[in-house]
Amino acid sequence: MNPKSSVITTVRHGEALDVIETKRRFFKVRTAGGITGWAEARQLLTPDKIAELKRLSKEANAMPPQGVATTFEILNVHVEPSRASASFAQVPEGGKVVVVGHKLLQRIDSAPPLPMPPPRPKVVRTRKKDRVESRLILPPMPPAPKPPANWLQLSQSDDELPSSSFIAKPPAPKSGPPPAPPRMDDWALIKTNDGKVGWVLSSMISMALPDEMLRYAEGHRITSYFVMGDIHDDELNETKHNWLWTTVGKGAHEYEFDSYRFFIWSKHRHRYETAFIQKNVVGHYPVKVDRSAAEPVFSVIVDDDDGKPVMKTYAFNGFRVNLTDV
Repeated sequence: MNPKSSVITTVRHGEALDVIETKRRFFKVRTAGGITGWAEARQLLTPDKIAELKRLSKEANAMPPQGVATTFEILNVHVEPSRASASFAQVPEGGKVVVVGHKLLQRIDSAPPLPMPPPRPKVVRTRKKDRVESRLILPPMPPAPKPPANWLQLSQSDDELPSSSFIAKPPAPKSGPPPAPPRMDDWALIKTNDGKVGWVLSSMISMALPDEMLRYAEGHRITSYFVMGDIHDDELNETKHNWLWTTVGKGAHEYEFDSYRFFIWSKHRHRYETAFIQKNVVGHYPVKVDRSAAEPVFSVIVDDDDGKPVMKTYAFNGFRVNLTDV
């Protein structure tokens, strides 16, 4: 049960194991091939968790992809959007994942370890003779209590008491510092290259856009992006893309974006320019794109003035982005 002990064998995700014995956070298991060994509880999934993963995978496969992201380092994929949930897969550093969903949840810290019991008091042994003498000698009487500090006021009659306006009021209790706001974790629902679906911390991934586009983010986090068309620059002899992206400001947000922007490539200036931008919105996944028509179309879900989500659809005619009636 030592985490540094040698590995006997490795089992694949989803392989059934027989539980033979449990000790604290370790399980003694047996594989289908008859090999027995110990594994940590967080590395094992119950049949209910496996069924939940299958349901989540089915739902995620029906969600429109919101963009490909790159991992900063080795990334654990969790069953649930919680640091304490089981991790059933890993994405290597620099690996690619597809983002399909998002959740903001309060961080649930793991239970602190139990405190160590206090040391036992040292027993001082005494001789039998001393114990007998101590029972015979009575302790001295305690001193008499002192009179209260306001004994003169207590001895006065009601007529002699001062007016209530002259009685000092007790000091108001000092208000302590306001409680710290709860810590939040921003989670992304992702799909790996081998088809696994799970939750990762959004801070551990970054949307895989070209570097020439990232500088336009201006410190905001890109939450989705889409190729909206191709343009060939004859002078540069390169093919560039028109882009749509959504971004969100710093901090923790329950919504997915507060701005969306459409970029086009200028063949005359050989740079990206903004064809359309909408700021100060409360936007939600999914962003949908349709490039099958002559004019590419995209739809976003944003809150109206009453806080109700509404879908807005736009079309790009090659020069400008227009709101449609669809």
